[in-house]
Amino acid sequence: MTTHSSDKTVFTRRESEARSYCRSFDTVFTRAVGSELTDADGKTYIDFLAGCSSLNYGHNDPDMKAALIEHISNDGIAMGLDLHTGAKGAFLSAFEDKILAPRDMDHKVMFMGPTGANAVEAAMKLARKVTGRQNIISFTNGFHGVTIGALAATGNSYHRGAAGLTPTGITRLPFDGYMDGIDSADYLAKVLSDASSGVDAPAAIMFETVQGEGGLNAASREWVEKVGRIAREHGALLIIDDIQAGCGRTGSFFSFDGWDVQPDIVTMAKSASGFGLPFAMMLVRPKHDAFGPAEHNGTFRGNTHAFVTARVAIEKFWSDDTFKNEIARKSELLEGKLEELAAMVPGAYLKGRGMMRGVDVGSGELAGAICARAFENGLIVETSGPEDEVVKILAPLTTPDETFVKGLDILLDAARHVTAGNQQIAAE
Repeated sequence: MTTHSSDKTVFTRRESEARSYCRSFDTVFTRAVGSELTDADGKTYIDFLAGCSSLNYGHNDPDMKAALIEHISNDGIAMGLDLHTGAKGAFLSAFEDKILAPRDMDHKVMFMGPTGANAVEAAMKLARKVTGRQNIISFTNGFHGVTIGALAATGNSYHRGAAGLTPTGITRLPFDGYMDGIDSADYLAKVLSDASSGVDAPAAIMFETVQGEGGLNAASREWVEKVGRIAREHGALLIIDDIQAGCGRTGSFFSFDGWDVQPDIVTMAKSASGFGLPFAMMLVRPKHDAFGPAEHNGTFRGNTHAFVTARVAIEKFWSDDTFKNEIARKSELLEGKLEELAAMVPGAYLKGRGMMRGVDVGSGELAGAICARAFENGLIVETSGPEDEVVKILAPLTTPDETFVKGLDILLDAARHVTAGNQQIAAE
């Protein structure tokens, strides 16, 4: 049996300063099951970070694990470039039957290097190739990755500043609700209709329906549908980045399910593998499937082990509406608990949609203190937003009710402790 040391000195001695999450959750994790992580000292934490929504179905789902172990034990393909494999065929068939067909989506599926940023890079490249245009419209507080092309579409100045050059090819416009009283979709339509607006005709219009890293800003159905119509009217491809908001996180498989919008391209990663394995894909309408062989490639395009677990995830959770209904029920529970948290902080308010929710407490310092206190008491939860002012909940969608409530109660207790301390300091 493998033993694990709780000694963290090797990380500070040898790992790059670019490490991030470990600074907030400073322990050595050794085991994970469902919605819980255990560290080398035997302390168990409830996980409301879930691999930043890469673990929507929890850690080590038993059915996915069994299928993966069987695949490996039978000498199944581990690395196949983009060769035809049985695992890939089984995944594509399940995806076609359970996800695409019920939604009348005819999209082709393209695999690339196994990161969300690579899916975004492919989407931007393809839109430019298809339209012959260069400009892509993205939105304030959007986050699409930190590789150079995707970084151009990302709003966060901290990440943009690390590039060492000025990312180009993007026009950034206000997201839905960015400015009170102004419909940014109407503004978009106006600048695209005015030859003197200075906004070049776009190859694509790209956004997240819920901005995960940008502060859980949720676009309305009306805005998304209007932007989709504007894209069609002006010959631009509509790209919906569902990397964090997809795979059930907002309540249904796609974050735009049931809305009158048909994106030309959908980018997916994070929980697409079902198991937390690296896996990314781009869904593209057949008429725009214009890349030549290997024109956008990557040695590890199509993680074969991820094909195995992704198929199980689709068949297990998306064959009917049972899981979707469970998400809706838990979303109501989450909303009620977060309303209690918001009531503790003057001016605080809820953000997000479905199981991608949080509370804007108005201050990164306050949000960070709440999350730090929660971690001390056995809950892993992160912040979000331009100033890290949002306490952000990304609990696995499969979290049992008892565990879910326990984690939320830890969060509420942390908020009470921190806000009471702040009130005492203010009184003194």
